[in-house]
Amino acid sequence: MGQIPAGSDGAGRDRDGGDPAGLNPRSGRRETEEERADRQWGDLLQELRVAQTGVQILFGFLLAVVFQPRFADLSDVDRNIYVVTVMLGSATAAALIGPVSYHRLLTGRRMKPQTVTWASRLTKLGLGLLFCTMCSTLLLILRVALHNVTALWLVGGMALWFLVCWFVFPLWAIARGDGRRSADGEDARDADGSGPRS
Repeated sequence: MGQIPAGSDGAGRDRDGGDPAGLNPRSGRRETEEERADRQWGDLLQELRVAQTGVQILFGFLLAVVFQPRFADLSDVDRNIYVVTVMLGSATAAALIGPVSYHRLLTGRRMKPQTVTWASRLTKLGLGLLFCTMCSTLLLILRVALHNVTALWLVGGMALWFLVCWFVFPLWAIARGDGRRSADGEDARDADGSGPRS
């Protein structure tokens, strides 16, 4: 008869409920909570780089608009839309840059998992604000370009497209995966549902 490894029960599992190979049973990865937090932080940084670049370009455009000669010809409604758009752009930049500050201030305090959680929440808030900023920017530009109600229909159609791309597709993917999640928010199975991820 084979020997049962020390630190495990009769079923060959670690006493803490883990797999003898050290795999996380929910994600299929061999990593500690800190290692998972490090990986998630790296993933989040890549996502933030994409979002921040777009926000910075858009915000730079918005700041330049006020210095254009035609700005003085804008109606009061268009000026109000501009002010709202600039404020939304500022809030978006703050939310998407916030995780960097959060990480920097908490570095060395052994709070990486909490840092990742809050940074992820700020990123989601930033994406919501970015959605509003994009719609407001489109409304301003199309009102100036078209001078009619068509601008509202175009902005509405584009807002719907943003919602589909940013939220509906991911939610649909979750629904197709039967809503299975691992501890770090990743699907616990491959796309075909055949087994754990490596």
